[in-house]
Formats: sequence, structure tokens, C-alpha cells
Amino acid sequence: MPRSRATAPAVIVAIDEKALDARGQWPWPRTVVADLMRAIEAARPVAVGVDLLFVEPDRSAAGADAALAAALEGGNVVLGLAGLEARDRRFPFPPRVAPVRLSSARELPLRRYDGQLQSRPAIDRAAAGRGLLSADTRDRIVRRVPLIASIGKVMVPALSLEMLRVATRSASFRIDDRGGENVAIRVGALSVPVQSDGSFNVYFGRHDPGRFVSADDVLSGKATPELLRDKLVLVGVTGLGLLDFQATPLGERIPGVEVHAQILEQVFDGTYLHRPTGASWIEAALLAAVGLVLLAAVPAWRPVASALVLLAVLAVLAALGVLGFRSGLLLDVAGPSLGAVIVFTALLASTLAEADRQRRLLREAQARVAGELEAARRIQRGLLPAPAKVFAGERRFSLAALLEPARTVGGDFFDCFMLDPHRLFFLVGDVSGKGLGASLFMALSKSLLKSIALRSDGDPAEILRRASAEIARDNGEQLFVTAFAAVLDTRDGRLVIANAGHEPPLVCQPGAAVTRLDDPGGPPLCVLEDFPYRAETIVLTPGGWLCLVTDGVTEAMNERGELYGAERMLAALRGHETDVPAALLDALREDVAKFTAGAEQSDDLTLLCVSWNGPSSER
Repeated sequence: MPRSRATAPAVIVAIDEKALDARGQWPWPRTVVADLMRAIEAARPVAVGVDLLFVEPDRSAAGADAALAAALEGGNVVLGLAGLEARDRRFPFPPRVAPVRLSSARELPLRRYDGQLQSRPAIDRAAAGRGLLSADTRDRIVRRVPLIASIGKVMVPALSLEMLRVATRSASFRIDDRGGENVAIRVGALSVPVQSDGSFNVYFGRHDPGRFVSADDVLSGKATPELLRDKLVLVGVTGLGLLDFQATPLGERIPGVEVHAQILEQVFDGTYLHRPTGASWIEAALLAAVGLVLLAAVPAWRPVASALVLLAVLAVLAALGVLGFRSGLLLDVAGPSLGAVIVFTALLASTLAEADRQRRLLREAQARVAGELEAARRIQRGLLPAPAKVFAGERRFSLAALLEPARTVGGDFFDCFMLDPHRLFFLVGDVSGKGLGASLFMALSKSLLKSIALRSDGDPAEILRRASAEIARDNGEQLFVTAFAAVLDTRDGRLVIANAGHEPPLVCQPGAAVTRLDDPGGPPLCVLEDFPYRAETIVLTPGGWLCLVTDGVTEAMNERGELYGAERMLAALRGHETDVPAALLDALREDVAKFTAGAEQSDDLTLLCVSWNGPSSER
């Protein structure tokens, strides 16, 4: 954002390439310089600043130094001088400058030089004033210039400031010190704000050839006097081979004499850049505020959202810097911005590291849970009988069972065992719910049902009633169990059944179609206290069978949300009426799998089928 020129108080008489071609290489004889100064003075400028040093005697012609001194005598000419870190033996005494008065007793931390370079005494005495040419270029870019500095114990003004004093015919300078960075240098009616160390922040505009007039045009009379009349005229070298070029924050390299011209333009335009008192504290507060925002956002939000917060923070800081600059205030938002990036990086790294640690812990916990669930699955499967082993060699009946939990463990169960040498007890149950809780309640229910059945007279209705009372006794979670129990007398095929809210079974006699027993029986176990369940009797003929299922079959769901249903179950078993129980179950399970077609299993699925082979098959 370069400064725009509003006024043009300064003109630069440039010893440029054109002048060097016409008058010879630099340095010129001082008689030529004297002619140039007389030509400039003839145009009646208000002040002339010479950005040149005449340190050594001119040996090109006798009396050359005297000729230049005579040209300067009585004019409004300010000669430049350069500050040195060490004293030069040729100039052992401080320069003669206009007095500077302070409005306070505070000692300002001015830029200090131990020595100086200035023009030869004869030339120096002829000048109306002397001004400092030095500038601070710590990063090789001119950003600020000392408008007032100390050489030895003498306060010396800058060339541009001394030109203003000569132009206004003021006798001295006054430094108004109001504390902190509220410092101004007063010359005549002008008050120029500076930092407490006397430095002036240069607000650079673009390099403008309109500021320059060639020294050759002035010497030859081609430049009209109106170009210099009532102007602040600066004389300096701009030829490319003379190495007096300075870098600016705008990325340009301009002649050093143009820096003085731009300072004079700033003073006349009133466009100043000032670093306020407590600027470092303001920047520290900005950094703290940014850190708090990031500290709250980064750990709580996703990395993408956190990055957007960082970008927003940087945008706000940049906007504050721009607004401050537009208002003439210099705030270093680069520091808080860099700090924000560092804080964000540290917090993000910490958050990601913590997230990675949590993921590792979660994976370890998942592995432990998976191992525990696998152990629970093995234990649960171990609680279920294996009909092929339990009834190996049995010819009176055939029994097959299948259980597929919806999760690693489930709430479905079945059991089958002999009450005595002739009676077979079997049941299928379904605990409300799924997963680990249902599996624990399933183990309790199965164990109590088997224990009660083995201690009973073989009435399935009475077994269900007593089991309901026992299971409900320690049922704080108010779970319930649907169960279907049956006792098959292998001598005559008589089948006594009782239903506690379970899915009705399928039954098939030889030569007949598969049917579904629709008698609902009683409520699930643990629902009604001491409910009197009722038993029914079915007589199977040889080859007849009974198939028990859980609602994991009838309520199996496909991807369209349709239920498998009882009608589709009956249709799947048609044509398989004479199959052995294991083949029947395989056919039904295959049809359910085909229907669900890869949809997630919604409930535990259990099948149990018993076929009576007849009394002639008894051992």
C-alpha cells in the first residue's frame, strides 16, 4: 500500500547518467559543482540540501574549494554529514548545528555516533546548515531514518529536517516530549511526530521520475527556473555506477537522495506512520487472545475446522494490521501471526498425538472386548448340546438344531435331553434383547429350565410355570423369555407341548402338508406371576416331525425392509416334508438367507426339528 503523492514540495537535481555523459565522470571539479549551485540559487528555491560530501581537497584546479565556498556563501544551502561509529581524526570536534531544546528532563534514547564525516572546513563554513545523511538499514531495507541523532554530545538534525529549519528561517528546534512514544520535533510552525529514539518511519511512495531534473539541464539552462522556484531542492547522485541506491519496503531500489524527498513530502502531506506507546503490550495481548482462541478450538474441533479457525485468526490479525497502517499506526501483527501458527502447530500435534493414543487404547480395549466376547461365545456355545453327539446311534427319533446369533453372543437357546429311558425333553427359548446382556440371562434361564425339568414329572406346562417363578425372582432388569417346551414319548409318538409366548411350531404328518400350530399358549416367562400354563398333546405317526423356530426366522428382514413371514416359511418347507430334520433345517436356513440377500441380521435365529421314527425303531 504505497503512499500517494498529494504535494510536490521537493525537487531533486540529479547527477544522473545524462549529466555524467555531458560533464564527465564523478567526482566533478568543484568549480563545476559551484556553477551548478549558482544555477540552482538563481531560481530562488526556499532551501537546498546537498546529499554529497566534500571531504578531500579538490586538486583538479587551484582555488576550486574556495570557488564552491563562494557559491554557497549567503545562500539557503544545507550540507550533508555522515555519522560514524568511530571518531575520524580529520574531524575531531562535533559539527556546528542549530540548537535543539527539550521540553522535558527525560534523556531520549537517540541514535548515537562517536564521530562524523563532513565537508572541508572552508566549504562547511559557507553553508547555512548541516544535516545528517545516515539511515537505519538493519535488514538492508530503509524503513526509518533518524530525524534527530547524537554525534558525541551534540544533537544533530537530519538533512530533510534542517532544510525545513532553513526554509522557515527558524533559529532552533524544539523536542516536545509528552512521555512514551508521544514525541514530536517542532520547527517553526511544523510539528513532526517521531519515535522516542528520534527515528522517523518513512511511508514510501512509488519511485517517480517527476521528482527529478537532470543537473545537466540546470547547468545548460534547459530547466526553467519555475521548476525550482520556492521548492525544497535536493542535490544528489543517481547514476547507476555510483552505488547510492537504497531498497524500500515496496521492493524498489531508489537513489538515496529520493529518501529525503519522500520524507519532505510526508511532512507536507501530513501522512505519518507512528508506533504507539505500549505497542509491544498490544501485540502480546493479541498473541494471548489468539492463543486462547486456538486453545479452545483446536482440541475440540476437527483438524479441518481448526485450520479454518487459524485462517480466520490470521485474517483478523492481517485486517488489524492493515487498518492500523491506514490510520498511521504501526502494529507488528507478524509476531502474533507467527505465534498463532506455532501455537496451532503445537496444539494440533498434541491433539493428534492424544487422538492417536486414544485410538490405540480403543483398539486395545476393542481387542480385549472382542477376546472376551469370543470367550463368551465359546462358553455360550458350550452350554448348548450337540444333538449329533448326545443322541449318536439313536434310532427312535432324529433331532437337529441350529443357532445363529445376530451378534457374537445372543439370547436364543435350545436344549434337549432324556428325562428317562423313554421320554425326550426339548425346548427352544428367546430372551428379550440381544448381545451380552441377553446371553447372560439366556444362561440363567437355560440352566433353571433344565434343572426344573430333570426334577419334575415331565409336564412341560408345570416346568414352564415353575421356571417363570424362579427366573423372575432375581430379574431386576425386568427381562422376559419366550419358550416352547415339549416331551416326546418314544414308545408311542405322543408329544406333550406347552407354549410361553413363543413362535408357533410347524408340524407335519406323513402324507400331509406342513401346518403351523396357531395355539398361542400363555405369556412369556416372567411376565405374569404364577401363570397356569396349559399343555397340549399331539400324537405323531412314524415319520412325523415337529419344527421349532424363533422370531429370527419369521421377522428376518431384507434390504427393502420386508419381513420373511410365516407364509414364506411354510412355502419353503413344501416339498421337504419327508426330509430328515437336518435337511429340513438346511432348506429353511438357505431360503431365509436367500430372502435377506446380504442384509444385516436383525435378530438371533434358532431352529430345532424332531422327527419320530416309530416304535419299531426302539433299541
